[in-house]
This record gives sequence, structure tokens and C-alpha cells, in this order.
Amino acid sequence: MTFSYRQPGVVLADRRFSVPLDHDDPTGERIEIFAREAVSASRGGADRPWLVYLQGGPGFGATRFNGAESWLARALQDYRVLLVDQRGTGSSTPANRQTLPLRGGPREQADYLAHFRADSIVRDCEAIRPQVTGGAPWTVLGQSFGGFCATHYLSSAPEGLAAALITGGLPTLDGHADDVYRAAYPRMERKTAAHYARYPQDVERARRIAAHLAEHDTVLEGGYRLTVPAFQSLGMLLGTGDGSHRLHYLLEDAFVPTPAGPALSDAFLENMRTALSYAGNPLFAVLHEAIYGQGGRPTAWSAERTRGEFPQFDPEKTLAGDAPLLFTGEAVQRWMFDSDPALRPLRETADLLAERTDWPRLYDTGRLAANEVPTAAAIYHDDLYVDTEHSLRTARAIRGLRTWVTDEFEHDGLRVSGPRVLDRLLALVHGEA
Repeated sequence: MTFSYRQPGVVLADRRFSVPLDHDDPTGERIEIFAREAVSASRGGADRPWLVYLQGGPGFGATRFNGAESWLARALQDYRVLLVDQRGTGSSTPANRQTLPLRGGPREQADYLAHFRADSIVRDCEAIRPQVTGGAPWTVLGQSFGGFCATHYLSSAPEGLAAALITGGLPTLDGHADDVYRAAYPRMERKTAAHYARYPQDVERARRIAAHLAEHDTVLEGGYRLTVPAFQSLGMLLGTGDGSHRLHYLLEDAFVPTPAGPALSDAFLENMRTALSYAGNPLFAVLHEAIYGQGGRPTAWSAERTRGEFPQFDPEKTLAGDAPLLFTGEAVQRWMFDSDPALRPLRETADLLAERTDWPRLYDTGRLAANEVPTAAAIYHDDLYVDTEHSLRTARAIRGLRTWVTDEFEHDGLRVSGPRVLDRLLALVHGEA
């Protein structure tokens, strides 16, 4: 059953599709994929081509818009839009600490989640496409991890694409997760330095909070253990356009006076719980390194291992001296599965995924070198989440891909720029820029 309803400037319809869990076993278990169709309330959409949107992540459902806002308003000028909740996310068949025990123990859960990477997501799209377009190719818009999926789409099923638009999501084609994080930690250090240059008062505030956490066992409402490394992981905010400001406001009123002396305020602790918990998107943590798995090597908690190569991030050494505390960015580490109650039941499952060596290759470099699909990518200069040099190297490996490299936006450029990022990408694939 399809439900249709209106929001300002847009008519929406909820659609559900049944797809195989394992596309190599089409008669086996099936799961559900939810997608929301959007058409312009004034222009209609019956005669327009389709654009399918793949959200960043992994582990996030598609953006829930309030009417025709942000980039969606621009897309609806030319397209009917399908906002897909990738498998395991949003309103698709869920995968989290509550549902995964239905699969069995950690081994069964890990085997199940091995089907939740870009290759399976693209095959979901290809299973859905004939039902949506009647078999016609569609345009894919991939944000961040959605761009990884779009790159795999170009590798595996280019016949399904009329065009590919990628924002902040050109992956390394053959690099190991270790290569990703060795490139990431210097960016995290640069982003932290830029934050402190903007807000020099935060140097002492961050050190004071870290020193307090080092001396006090701090458990947030709901059971999250707020450690110094957990506090450092607030650096995830620094990859967005307003993230530095949001981090500053989190730090400025951290302490309140109490009869026992200064203490972290209830408001600060609640903000930490909201900022750090993976309860809303556990697959981001569970699958984050698995999205890089290929080539017969385990990811083996790469972010945590490679962090040891950058001693300036060690909070004990920082607090023993007078250096600024460094924040970390998009780095999922094993301790998170001890700190976060939403992840604790999945710790063994995550360990098994980290040990896995049989990941299939995600990108066909020969096919990409012969690409004929009009493709454009926005590359955000010094993107915290996706390495710029890796993205440029991949761009050179995809025949005909046109790039727009900009430092006007951070990783969330598509979301915050209104129509501008999408408008630029469309101009590039249409040969108008």
C-alpha cells in the first residue's frame, strides 16, 4: 500500500519494496526497503526523470525534509526524487541491538551485517529501479557514503544510471582502512587547530573538562560512560560548516558551582549524551570500517590502531604537559562499544566484522576507466571525513568525471547550501559549466 500526503511545495508518497537479503540467493530471505517519493506540488512529476538519493553514513536513513527545502527544492525542478532508506536504516527493516538478536549470536549477526555494504545497497537500487522507472536509467545523488555507493554503482551497474552526482564522497578505490586513517588524523589535528584559532578560550576549557573526566568516573543518563577519549570524539562536529561554533557553545558553560566544588552541569552532560550516543544510528559504528574492507585484509579496528602512530592525540601525555587537547573526528574505535549502551550488546559482532578477511572488492577500476555515465563530484577542500587527495586520485581514475573542488563548504555542503551544490553538479554533467 502506498500512502500519499502533502508538505509545503511537495507531494510525498511512502513506498516499500521487498529485496533479497543476499542478492546471490534471490529465493532466500527477504528484507524490506523503504523509500519516500517526492514530486513538486506545483510542477507535478509524471513526465520527469527520476533522481534517487543515497544518504551519507553508513547507517543513516534518508533525510526527513520539511517540505521542499534545501537541495530538494532544486531537484524537484527537474526530477521526481526517491529518498531511499538504505538497508537497516530509517523505516527499512531495522538492524540494531534490539533486532539483531533475532539472527542468533554474534557470528550470525556479523554474517547478516556483511550484506549491508555498498555492494548490497546498489543491488537493492537495481532491484527497485524497474518498479519505479519502468526500467529506464535514473540519476543517482550520493552524499558522503552515498557517494561511495554511487562509485560502486558506476563499477557494477552503469547501465542503470543516466548520470551520477557525488558530494563529499569519492572513496579511495584500493586503499586499506589504515591508509584512510593515516590520512585522517593530520586533518583532525588541523581542524582542532583551526577551532582553537577561532575560539582560543576553548583551549583551557577543553583541558579543564578532560582533566575532570580523567579524575572522575562519569556516567551519563542512560548509562553512557563519558571518558576523555569520548570527549575528544566531539571533534566529529568539526567536519560541518557550523560545527566549530556548536563545539564552542558546548564547552562554554560546562561547569557549575556546587557544595562539593565545581562539577559538570546537568545541561552539559545531557548535551554530551545527545552528541555522542549511537542509539539512533548504530550501524554507523558497527559498519564504519567495514565499508573500506576489501583485498583480503581485516580492518582490525584500524582507527584505534593507527591512532597510536599520532601520540599528540594521547590525552594522558597532553594533560601531563601544556599542549592543547586534540579532538578526533570520524573515527570509530573499539572503546565506543564499552562506553555506549546502544553498542555494548554488539561488541562481539563488531569484533567479528573487524576480523573478517573475505570482503569482495568494491570497485572495478577497469570499468571506471571506461566509464560513459556523465558524472560530477563536489570535493570539499580539506574535508574532515573524506580525504581530498584520495578523492582527487579517484576522480582521475573515472573516465569523464568532472570535479568541482571548493573550500566554500565543509562536508555538509549539500545540506547547507540550498540549491547551490546540486545546481553546480547538474551544470557539470549537462555540460553547462
